Amino acid sequence: MSKEKYYITTAIAYTSGKPHVGNNYEIVLADSIARYKRAQGYEVFFQTGTDEHGQKIELKAEESGTTPKEFVDKVAGVIQGLCDMLNISYDKFIRTTDDYHEKQVQKIFKRLYEQGDIYKGAYEGLYCTPCESFWTESQLVDGKCPDCGREVKPAKEEAYFFKMSKYADRLIEHINTHPEFIQPVSRKNEMMNNFLLPGLQDLCVSRTSFKWGIPVDFDDKHVVYVWLDALTNYITGVGYDAEGGSTEQYQKLWPADLHLIGKDIIRFHTIYWPIFLMALGEPLPKQVFGHPWLMMNGGKMSKSKGNVIYVDDLVDFFGVDAVRYYVLHEMPYDNDGNVTWELVAERTNSDLANTLGNLVNRTISMSNKYFGGVVADKGAVDEALDADLKKTVCGAYAKVEEKMETLRVADALTEIFAIFKRCNKYIDETEPWILAKEEAKTDRLSTVLYNLVEGIVIGASLLQPYMPETAERIAAQLNTSLRSFKELEQFGLYPNGNKVTEQPEILFARLDMKDVEKREEELAAAMMAEAEPEESEEAVIDMEAKPEISYDDFAKLQFQVGEIIACEAVPKSKKLLCSKVKIGSQVKQIVSGIKAHYSPEEMVGKKVMVLVNLKPATLAGVVSEGMLLCAEDAEGNLALLTPEKDMPAGAEIS
Repeated sequence: MSKEKYYITTAIAYTSGKPHVGNNYEIVLADSIARYKRAQGYEVFFQTGTDEHGQKIELKAEESGTTPKEFVDKVAGVIQGLCDMLNISYDKFIRTTDDYHEKQVQKIFKRLYEQGDIYKGAYEGLYCTPCESFWTESQLVDGKCPDCGREVKPAKEEAYFFKMSKYADRLIEHINTHPEFIQPVSRKNEMMNNFLLPGLQDLCVSRTSFKWGIPVDFDDKHVVYVWLDALTNYITGVGYDAEGGSTEQYQKLWPADLHLIGKDIIRFHTIYWPIFLMALGEPLPKQVFGHPWLMMNGGKMSKSKGNVIYVDDLVDFFGVDAVRYYVLHEMPYDNDGNVTWELVAERTNSDLANTLGNLVNRTISMSNKYFGGVVADKGAVDEALDADLKKTVCGAYAKVEEKMETLRVADALTEIFAIFKRCNKYIDETEPWILAKEEAKTDRLSTVLYNLVEGIVIGASLLQPYMPETAERIAAQLNTSLRSFKELEQFGLYPNGNKVTEQPEILFARLDMKDVEKREEELAAAMMAEAEPEESEEAVIDMEAKPEISYDDFAKLQFQVGEIIACEAVPKSKKLLCSKVKIGSQVKQIVSGIKAHYSPEEMVGKKVMVLVNLKPATLAGVVSEGMLLCAEDAEGNLALLTPEKDMPAGAEIS
């Protein structure tokens, strides 16, 4: 009888550079799900890989003095090496520069063009190079890319477009009738309300301004837009053929059971990808899960600031399974998690060294001390204590299964560690060292130790998908094998009279926080030394100094917080907006040359910094009674200055 299949994928990693631990979280999460499903009896196929085309990579390669292919070969090797270091049990590592993938992408593009879903036109808009995305002015957030927050630049070029609106209603119906399709629910609401229901624009699916991409074979000055290229890996990697010759593997595995991705690319996977599949006549994936981000001290990581954490550095210091445990346990289901060296060390000491490691060590040591390592159930039962222990241990699998069904992996780990905590409590309740003082209680002591060993084996068997090396090490010390999930609700399967190892191994040593701090400082210093000035996320601008002023000069200027309550374009000007700004109980009319950077709709509701006592002036026939303060970069991009915290209109700025 064949097993039920389970096809799981991660987003393929972009080969612009070495990923940090926040990027690696996804692959560990996917691996734990894949291993869990295998343990449940599924025939799992787990695919990951690298996304290797696009303008950003072409620029990176040029900066490094290599060809794009040489550049991505190196970075892809680093990414796959990190997967292997983390003990990731992937079945397929796909690269979008693989020949079979490139050929299929060309076939897919041609088929969509020939059936009228793709047409040729021209694109003019605002382009974000890191995200490989075009935006309209209204889609920007504070004048920047809504996805990554970086600068966008005007771009115009000939391009092919996909008719997204053709399939929009069908996709909306699918999402409404398949509530499990987009998870968590907050991601579904975001896609429906912000993108689908307002109406989809046609999507640019080719580029001509760079060459590092898959050529459109019938129009070779175009390369395929990176997202059409990257998304199709989920089908090309398992044998899809756009001309009808798909393999048996594809017929068996598709549709995918789970696409596991970061929340920042949910739009591509729940709007663009399903529509591409609809156009190809293929089933949609069963579920797309947009996981949260792993942050550092509540913010994004930046190499130039010395606050990036790389997973190989963590593994070198803490070990593979300690890192796996931390990133899986500390990530909430629907909110961003946090990682620092101190937090990893604290969790290692509390959960892994104390709760788990100490339990295993004490149990093996007592078994050797009192019975020469022989573990035997003598039937000397304390009904209340033993029954409560067994209830916790044998009831854990059902709780873990419930959590994993909804991908609440952190909660599943918590349920497993409840076994180890209950075993530690059982030691305190039974006090084996007291039992050992009375010969009449020898059988009870033996039974207590048997119960502890059995509880640890069941806990380690459940732990295997998340911390595979640790689970195997525990089983080896107890001279047994990990159990199948079918056996985890039965207590008493450990062979009576079996003998544990003579010398228990320390699973996780307690860490000195001074050593942790020292290592973190060393790595941060090395990172800062290596960082190039241009790698800084924030550019700096030096400008010619103006003459010094006295405090009395400054005191003449009156700055206050204003709230924009209305805004419209100035009819006789291409650059000016006229805003009604509430300042205390007054409303002032202020004209600003920011039309290229903000639409009138964006202005309304903003809290801004205002120079209030500027002499009124007439601009394009409209009176202006103050000035809105803005910052300007070297390229002439403007950003309104706004208070960091919410302040009332009229608050003084000093």
